Amino acid sequence: MGSEAQETIRKLAVQAVESGMPQIEAGRKFGVARGTVAMWMKHYREGGTAALTRKRKGRPGGKYRLGSSREARIIRFITDRTPDQLKLPFMLWTREAVQSLITRQFGINVSLMTTGRWLKRWGFTPQKPVRRAFEQDPEAIKRWLENEYPGLRASAKREGAEIHWGDEMGLRSDHQAGRSYSLKGQTPVIRGTGKRFGCQMISSLTNRGTLRFMVFKTKFRAGVFIKFLNRLIRGSHRKIYLIVDRHPVHKSRRVKRWLLGHKDKLLLFYLPAYAPELNPDEYLNHDVKANAVGRRRASDQDDMVADVRGYMRSTQRQPQVVKRFFHPEPVRYAMA
Repeated sequence: MGSEAQETIRKLAVQAVESGMPQIEAGRKFGVARGTVAMWMKHYREGGTAALTRKRKGRPGGKYRLGSSREARIIRFITDRTPDQLKLPFMLWTREAVQSLITRQFGINVSLMTTGRWLKRWGFTPQKPVRRAFEQDPEAIKRWLENEYPGLRASAKREGAEIHWGDEMGLRSDHQAGRSYSLKGQTPVIRGTGKRFGCQMISSLTNRGTLRFMVFKTKFRAGVFIKFLNRLIRGSHRKIYLIVDRHPVHKSRRVKRWLLGHKDKLLLFYLPAYAPELNPDEYLNHDVKANAVGRRRASDQDDMVADVRGYMRSTQRQPQVVKRFFHPEPVRYAMA
């Protein structure tokens, strides 16, 4: 049915109801639902006959086009700022946030569908954001990338030392990763124990594919870290440069005393504060949480420890897999 015929039916149905015909009878007569007739009546009472006239279909036309200069301005805002920096009530650049920005900047009201279409045309895609701490110092990171790490690498080359990147993490029994197919509207259920337990892991890796690790059940303290360091130097024929974050244990007096007694075998270096994205070992941590813990339900702590150890031993036998943890853009500088 054409749009002109639809407009005629709307007007006739409204005229019939205005003449006293019940809405349900008008619906039967003109072949539409009673609710449709009620909607037409609502529009008629709010806007008169003009509200029943046919409307142009299709995508929004010229009045909804921003123009190249306005588009460039919105793109700069999205690229260079976060919504809260522009005093918008959003944390992330969602379609709603961009829609609000366009309305505030230019007084133009566009639908979420149009906003999404524009974002796609401008080259934007929805992505999971990387978390960065407010306390992070950009100048410290710049010094690390441009001066400190290149100097450390040159020193390791002169000494014939091997550069390791180390980190530790806690693992929990209720961690869940991945997705599972299920019928639409029916959330899949994963069965597992209601008990909560966990374990800890400390590891180090090199860009040549070497991986060392230790899984333990106690809290991470100086004694545990020193135990790992002893294992590290026992298993290496070369001096080790170990790069870690600024965890209090790494800088404790007990660890410093140990380092003084073993400086011919191992030196410890610290990443800039609040910059975990610079450590390739963080990507190993994500992998372990997703694949060794998140995809299988351990029955107890011993079962979890066995799962993690088995997964790590398997990864140790695959240097090409370990090397991939140096491929993401933030840690590519450590590949050399």
